[in-house]
Amino acid sequence: MGKINIGKTSIPFGEIKKGNWPTCTPYIDQSLAFCQAWLNGAASFQLNTSGSTGAPKTIDVNRQQMEISANATGKFFDIKPQANLLCCLNTTMIAGKMMLVRGLEWDSTIYLEEPSGTPLANFGALDSFDFVAMVPAQVENSLLNSAEKLNSIQHLIIGGASLSQKLQKEVSQLSCNAYQTYGMTETVSHIALAKITGLPPLTYQTLPGVAISTTKDSRLVINAPMAKTTLTTNDIVTLPAANTFIWEGRSDFTINSGGIKIQPEKLEAQIAPIMEALFPGKRFFVAGAPSDKWGEEVVLVIETPPVTEASDHNLSVKIAETFSKYERPKKVYFIENFSETASGKIKRSDSLKQALDKFI
Repeated sequence: MGKINIGKTSIPFGEIKKGNWPTCTPYIDQSLAFCQAWLNGAASFQLNTSGSTGAPKTIDVNRQQMEISANATGKFFDIKPQANLLCCLNTTMIAGKMMLVRGLEWDSTIYLEEPSGTPLANFGALDSFDFVAMVPAQVENSLLNSAEKLNSIQHLIIGGASLSQKLQKEVSQLSCNAYQTYGMTETVSHIALAKITGLPPLTYQTLPGVAISTTKDSRLVINAPMAKTTLTTNDIVTLPAANTFIWEGRSDFTINSGGIKIQPEKLEAQIAPIMEALFPGKRFFVAGAPSDKWGEEVVLVIETPPVTEASDHNLSVKIAETFSKYERPKKVYFIENFSETASGKIKRSDSLKQALDKFI
């Protein structure tokens, strides 16, 4: 039978089922309480959505949905019994909870770590993991501080936010089998995975049993056994082959400037090298702001303290060299802190409003 390791303490699943574990931190206690409920056959669970594109909400997810999701991921990666899993995500959210479910369903050894920016810090060079899930910031920090430990991971999935071009290239050079995930709380974590290569765009492959199609306006439609119903998303995609898709952006982020439809995510990919050269490590996004003349105009919002006139000028010159007049950001806003969800995703609409309120 599997077990959960917390530091130097190892707790067999059988003891967790009985509720036998030492008093720990709130994170560890609530994670083990979830495991106890699962091992005792709980039929349903309440999960919170992240709120990255709308108001956060609570949804009910049944046990069968979570079992189907875990089994599909296990089949995709061919995970064997007794695998070593590292759970270093927030287990009140779907991504962290599903790491626990996978470990329980796969009869694995789960290494349970408090979420932090450096999830591998407490492990040595000889420690290895068969399956790990991280968010981009954890991967980025690990590359800086313990890249050799990342190479001790067999399968690494990365979710919660898209990878920057720079991080995507760095991850592609690792020896571990690294994938970007696509999914949401309503699909009980990911329903598709994209092998991380050095150059965009990434091509997503659906999990076993998942069927996809598109609407007339190219929005992704998901028919998955781990979801309760067919889901029509706001994600604009292309379908290059059966069971695969390339993510283009979100329909609710689309900018309509004088009748010209502009997908901000595409512009962000083009701006990324400029940002890396002039504002390394700073987060940014492209959005549509109200315009009396055009209805909406393209703007760039950067998370940074106020910059010098020279830096602002250099950025404007580089942008002018890169974009056509229709796609070129008409204004650049600098704000010190983006609004975020509990899971660290940027709230674009709130951050844009913050920028507009500050500078208008």
